[in-house]
Amino acid sequence: MPYYPERRPDPYAEERKRIEEAAARKKRRRLILAAVFALMIIYSVIRLIAYGAEYYSSRETSQALYELYEEPTEAVAVTPKAAPTAVPVTAAPQQEMTTPEPTQSVFLPPVPYPDNPNLQVSERFRKLKKKSSYIMGWLSVDQLEEAVGLKDNTFFLTHDINGKKNANGAIFTDSSINLLTRPYTVFLFGHNMKSGNMFGRLRKYKESAYYYKHRIITFDSQYEDGQYAVFAVADINTEPGDRNYYNLWALDSNRVDEREEALKQLLARSYHANMLDVRPDEQLLILVTCDHKETDRLVVAARRLRDGESENNLTLPRY
Repeated sequence: MPYYPERRPDPYAEERKRIEEAAARKKRRRLILAAVFALMIIYSVIRLIAYGAEYYSSRETSQALYELYEEPTEAVAVTPKAAPTAVPVTAAPQQEMTTPEPTQSVFLPPVPYPDNPNLQVSERFRKLKKKSSYIMGWLSVDQLEEAVGLKDNTFFLTHDINGKKNANGAIFTDSSINLLTRPYTVFLFGHNMKSGNMFGRLRKYKESAYYYKHRIITFDSQYEDGQYAVFAVADINTEPGDRNYYNLWALDSNRVDEREEALKQLLARSYHANMLDVRPDEQLLILVTCDHKETDRLVVAARRLRDGESENNLTLPRY
């Protein structure tokens, strides 16, 4: 039987084993990190592709509806109803040696649509509603041409105007709006998309040059058309207790004094001073989008053009 000489003990065996095991662990960690990094890249690419696809889907939907909205329509003759007969009001007898104080209604009275008291849906909105029953209005500002939806206050955060899942969402109005008479306040909400989609361009209203170039906003509802002039652009916070808190819903109050106070506070916060004269009894259009923190909002507020007003002939505040 062959003889094998005894091996000399290796004093570095344990150290070498420890080094090899450490190297193996390090290699495994590198492989795991590389796999995680690769998965993150793949996920990011998938999300980027999905984001791009949803963006183009959103734009295609908007373009198709815009082409339908801009199609010429035949004028529909509407037989107007006779105006309601005014009811005479008998003044109360005055007592001697007293002077009656001037009175003003505390609440805003409901006002029918001046040119559409019978609530006739216009021809172009009838065509739009065949595409999506959610559509109640159309907004035009700068390069934005978008249908406005009405359902609830969360659905259009994740769906387009046709009800299809889309991260761009859609522009929508407050679900509690009453369209049976002309609403004194119309809120419009939309995402502040980095692509500029939806309300992604509203942030530009903070710049004076942009405001003066785009101070007229067109908003047509299914019952009447309208043009509005911007009178305030402000950053607010919707969380009570925050130093920049502002009660946005006070602008929807039907009390004259509450609306007047809400307008004063909003004007005081505006990026641009002395933009436009505005009264609490006028119809307001309030565009709202997210900004910075979760409870931050950018507000672009406009009022309906008065009779005789135009973009070059707006009524300035009086002091």
